[in-house]
Amino acid sequence: MKVISEVTSHGGMQGVYSHESKACNCEMTFAVFVPPQAIERPCPVLWYLSGLTCTHANVMEKGEYRRLAAELGLIIVCPDTSPRGNDVADELTNWQMGKGAGFYLDATEAPWAEHFQMYTYITVELPALIGATFRADMQRQGITGHSMGGHGALTIALKYPDRFKSCSAFAPIVQPSTADWSAPAFEKYLGPDQSTWRKYDAVSLVEDGAVFPEFLIDQGLADGFLQTGLRPWLFEEAIEKTEMKLTMRNHERYDHSYYFISSFMEDHLKWHSERLGK
Repeated sequence: MKVISEVTSHGGMQGVYSHESKACNCEMTFAVFVPPQAIERPCPVLWYLSGLTCTHANVMEKGEYRRLAAELGLIIVCPDTSPRGNDVADELTNWQMGKGAGFYLDATEAPWAEHFQMYTYITVELPALIGATFRADMQRQGITGHSMGGHGALTIALKYPDRFKSCSAFAPIVQPSTADWSAPAFEKYLGPDQSTWRKYDAVSLVEDGAVFPEFLIDQGLADGFLQTGLRPWLFEEAIEKTEMKLTMRNHERYDHSYYFISSFMEDHLKWHSERLGK
C-alpha cells in the first residue's frame, strides 16, 4: 500500500492511499479517515460509496464528515467508483459507463470483465486491506452512499446482513435494471440476460427475499434525476410488502449535489453511530 497523503484533521488522520488490486487488475486509490479514538481502541467502520463520475476525493473534500466522525469515533472509508488507468476500458463520451461508473458490480462481458470487478473489490479485497492495516473493528461496519453509491450500499447491505449493522443512502438509484441511467450499462457489463442483473438491484433483491433490518434514505425533491434515474418510491413500495423498516425523508428544494449531501451527513453519521455502538 502506498501513502499518497496523510493530514491531521479534528484530531484524527485523513489519509489517501493506493494499492495494486487483484480484483480490478490495476492500481486503486481510496481514502480513510481515522478518528483520534483509534489510538486507544479499534473503531467501527462506515463505508461511503460515491456516485457516477466521482472518485474518493468528492466526499473527502465536500462531504463535511470529519468533525463529527472524530467526535463519534468512526472510521470513514471512501473507495473509488471504478478501476482507473490507461489499460482500463472506457467510453470517453458516456459518463454513465466505464471509468467513474463501475456500479459496484462484477462485469462478465468483454472488454469490461478484465478490470470492472468492483463488487468483489468492495466486499472482499478492500475490507481485508482495511482490517489488516487500520485499527478497525470489522465486527461493527455500516455502509452508506450517494446515487450510484446509494445503489451499491443498498444492494451490498441486503446481501450481507450479517456483516453490516446499518445502511443508509443519499438519493440512491434503487432499481438500476430499469433506470435510464443504468440499464444500458448493466447490459454492457452483465450481458442481455436480465435475470443476472437482479443481484445488483435493490428492488429486485427485496422482491427475491433479501432482508436487512432497517434503512435511512434522504432524497431531495428538486433533484433533476429523481423521476427517471432514482425513483425511490419503487424501493418504498417493495419494502412495504416486508417487515423491514425504512425511514424515507424527502426534502423540498434540495438537489443531487454535495450541498444536499453535506446538509444531512451529520444525521447519517449519528444514525450509523447509534447502531454501530450496539
